[in-house]
Amino acid sequence: MRRLMAVLILASFAVPAVAAVRVKEVARVQGVRDNQLVGYGLVVGLNRTGDRQQTFFTTQSLINMLDRLGVTVTAQSLRVENIAAVMVTAELPSFARAGSRLDCTVSSIGDARSLQGGLLVQTPLKAANGQVYAVAQGSIVIGGFSAGNSANGVHVNHPTVGRVMNGGIVEREVASDLMNRDHLELVLSESDFTTASRLEAGINQKMGAGSARSLDGRTVSVRVPAEYKERMIDLIAELENIQIETDRKAKVVLNERTGTVVIGKDVRIAAVAITQGSLSIQIGTNFNVSQPAPFGQGQTTVTPEQTVKAEEKGGNLVLLKDGANVEDLVKALNGLGVTPRDLVAIFQAIKAAGALQAELEII
Repeated sequence: MRRLMAVLILASFAVPAVAAVRVKEVARVQGVRDNQLVGYGLVVGLNRTGDRQQTFFTTQSLINMLDRLGVTVTAQSLRVENIAAVMVTAELPSFARAGSRLDCTVSSIGDARSLQGGLLVQTPLKAANGQVYAVAQGSIVIGGFSAGNSANGVHVNHPTVGRVMNGGIVEREVASDLMNRDHLELVLSESDFTTASRLEAGINQKMGAGSARSLDGRTVSVRVPAEYKERMIDLIAELENIQIETDRKAKVVLNERTGTVVIGKDVRIAAVAITQGSLSIQIGTNFNVSQPAPFGQGQTTVTPEQTVKAEEKGGNLVLLKDGANVEDLVKALNGLGVTPRDLVAIFQAIKAAGALQAELEII
């Protein structure tokens, strides 16, 4: 319960009533973004923790790789327990130049037990358009280990996913020309008309009236002044450091898998009564021993006795007044002695009753 109180109080009091942030924290320049890369490769050098013989595509991949290297083999002559088929993923950052280094994530797609000690063989990394933008190769670092077998073994963390630090090398650059533009578009991370209007006002105050115009709840178009035509980076730097006040929806986020609950400070609750109780039923068997008297002719027997016990604890009732805030809710739920998982059910019931004046998001 102490942990639950901490979560709710932080959501209520940690954020000031009006928080000014820089534009760079809530928006980005349209067209300036990362690109996802993916590739299929092989990890070699494993200590008999690789794919099994029934993983046919690993064997086929090894045959194709050796064939390109001038070595002819057959599937019957190969054992792939020291090799694992993997998917390699990476993020190509904006303005990355040829020769820049990338971190890569390597994930087993076969039945390998561990990638510990493995070496990723040169793997082309492609973008969504099918073009190769980087290649990856290097030693794999994992945050765990696996020992033993499936019947009797020890596993720490996740040994079938690892990282190749600086293992990717950019081979092709993504074109992104910021010069000679008449307008720039700033795109908000979260769509909100109030924040877009405040962003427009902040830019007009800094750059002059008519410099910015909101296109919708997420995009603000900025006119490039003549003196910044050849100094676009300086213009973007000035725009990124403008202070604005952001707005957000009142929202309650529930994670049913973990019981985590996050409540925004603007959440309000209409008049509602909350009760919480529990029913406990215990069913068991007691074994009684029936033993004859000394020198008797009877036999010792065991007789089972079924027991059923039902107990219902009295429910607590708490009344919230109209317009109750997070602090009022914390006090009320503390009085009920609810757990985080109980809180998930309570909020769903409050929303179903139409008393929650906020958006309820379940993840």
